[in-house]
Amino acid sequence: MYTVEIKNLTKNFGSIIALNNLSLNIEKGKITGLIGADGAGKTTLLRMIIGLLTPDKGEISTLGFNPVTQKNELTPHIGYMPQKFGLYEDLTVIENLTLYADLKNVPHVFDRMLEFTTLAPFQDRLAGALSGGMKQKLGLACTLLGNPDFLLLDEPSVGVDPISRRDLMKMVREMINPQTTVLWSTAYLDEAHSFDTSVVIDKGKVIYEGKPHDLAPTPQEFENKVIDLMGGYKQEPSKIAENYTLREDIKDCTVEADNLEKKYGNFYAVKNNSFCIKKGEIFGLLGPNGAGKSTSFKMMCGLAKPTNGTARIMGIDITKDPEKARSNLGYMAQKFSLYGSLTVKENLEFFASAYGIKFKNRADKVREIIEVFGLKDYANQKSEELPLGLKQRLSMACALIHNPPVLFLDEPTSGVDVLTRRDFWNHITSLAKKGVTILVTTHFMDEAEYCDRISLFYKGETISLGTPGELKNKAKAATMEETFITLIKESEGK
Repeated sequence: MYTVEIKNLTKNFGSIIALNNLSLNIEKGKITGLIGADGAGKTTLLRMIIGLLTPDKGEISTLGFNPVTQKNELTPHIGYMPQKFGLYEDLTVIENLTLYADLKNVPHVFDRMLEFTTLAPFQDRLAGALSGGMKQKLGLACTLLGNPDFLLLDEPSVGVDPISRRDLMKMVREMINPQTTVLWSTAYLDEAHSFDTSVVIDKGKVIYEGKPHDLAPTPQEFENKVIDLMGGYKQEPSKIAENYTLREDIKDCTVEADNLEKKYGNFYAVKNNSFCIKKGEIFGLLGPNGAGKSTSFKMMCGLAKPTNGTARIMGIDITKDPEKARSNLGYMAQKFSLYGSLTVKENLEFFASAYGIKFKNRADKVREIIEVFGLKDYANQKSEELPLGLKQRLSMACALIHNPPVLFLDEPTSGVDVLTRRDFWNHITSLAKKGVTILVTTHFMDEAEYCDRISLFYKGETISLGTPGELKNKAKAATMEETFITLIKESEGK
């Protein structure tokens, strides 16, 4: 029995082929993972399955309905969570649940849902004030209302920590009817390895369909096999690092946090945070959503004023001379923060100006950075129209355009595919070898292995500090994911 049957599906957007004669069957009552690079066609496929997009050619049957001509009959049977789920941030948790229950015409019975999501104590909190993990749990809870026959989740775990990812998976497995079919798009290949079936698509075509374990017995081997199917990844010398000119007067202790503290009323977002990051070191800041990582970043960049303590960049106090301190810093924010209505070239010109690159040198610098970052084909395209991987590449280009000795990266690979992640980390490790000091946050635990040292952050405080090996030994764990979960749970117990 199949929930979805697709034959020879084609969808074009102008000259871009999103789906190319794709055929696929999705088995009823199974969890199927949908994997592919940015722009492979995953989101287009999900939208066509439920009738949000119309095919140019081909046939689709979803739960026995034609999603184009029978969309009204199909919709009541569907639960769909898009990448940017439409929570109402100015409504509370309970108000969001009530609204979606009314839209789906189901009773206001939320006790089990609130208990399972651990949102019961936060019913009166505005959705906009929730951490990333809690927002995703609330979004999934709203999607699950009404016990849909078919659940479509477009990267529901992007940007959330390992504990929250496990919670989302547990929610789906334990709160759906055994006959419910789940189609789960994901960038996390360890997550995809745990599903019943995996579908890998590349350039609009299915290149693998079957059980993950038939492709590879372990998550790491599965990732390598998927990369091979997608054409492989050949590590080459980083042009970004090769073209980087680093000043010579860099202090050994390049970045310092000195009893950094941020308080909102009686709540400590960050408490007694102190560390020293040395020249050329990759320092990872890990922790669950809401632990205080981004708040620390903002204080150290001078974007948020500390309640107490200070930070120093290249020995310059961020609270006393924020402009001079920031001139030594490149900052890549967690969410895409460039100007969507400006082209790639215009964004780079703006940031070159903002970072003080002289007008006579600006055009040459922008031209060089476009070439080095492989953005030549997109120079005149609006940044809001770029795929996520290219948006992230542009964000990094803007952060590095003035050759800063310090680089702050707040979840730089969140939501991008495995090939793009490997490419990013090739550049990051190469820049560190050149002497650039890097502070990075990530929810991909395999990426944490690239760090020289890690500060594990929880409830605003450092609960463990050391190399990846030292933290794994402390937790008596084989992987960084197990280490993360073990040390966080030990801290909760204390």
